[in-house]
Amino acid sequence: MIHFSRITKRSMALVGAALLSGGLAATTAPEASAAAASEVIIIDGYTQTVKESSGVPVTCPTNQVLLGRSHSGDENGSTTYYCGLVLIDGQMARVGAPHWSDAQRESNSFFSAPSNEVLVGRQHSGDENGPTRYATASLSAWGRTVELTSYRWTPGQRESNSYSKAGEYEVMVGRQHSGDDNGQTSYQYARIAD
Repeated sequence: MIHFSRITKRSMALVGAALLSGGLAATTAPEASAAAASEVIIIDGYTQTVKESSGVPVTCPTNQVLLGRSHSGDENGSTTYYCGLVLIDGQMARVGAPHWSDAQRESNSFFSAPSNEVLVGRQHSGDENGPTRYATASLSAWGRTVELTSYRWTPGQRESNSYSKAGEYEVMVGRQHSGDDNGQTSYQYARIAD
């Protein structure tokens, strides 16, 4: 089920225009936009909740990226993934095909997407000793790769009662976790460069 929240009339109009154009036209950004800072709008999109230990691979829908994650309980608890759309100067950013990382043990995991790539999915099976892997993808708009800047890690929080969401103009690019459901989880975010 798709849930949209915090969407203004202006944002909906921009999404509608982007979806109508389908990003199929080989256009370039207007000259005026090239000289000025880009207008970046990030809109909450698809949300999916799964049992953490189920092994279900969660990926954001086409042209959406991970903006956040929450988890409640132990490995049998619920994990919610928050995806969203990125618009740059009125054009919906294109998200490339996902590339899945190698699996790593959740209880001592660290993952950071390659430079200028975003997280678009995650999969975990079992308890803290089970495997976790991540899906990353490139982001492009107006015929060029979208650059990311101002990478930052959040402070650690207890995994069994955690919630983290990207700040303004940010997308999720990494995660680390140590221990079991009472261990610490941190997230890495990066800002869409103007």
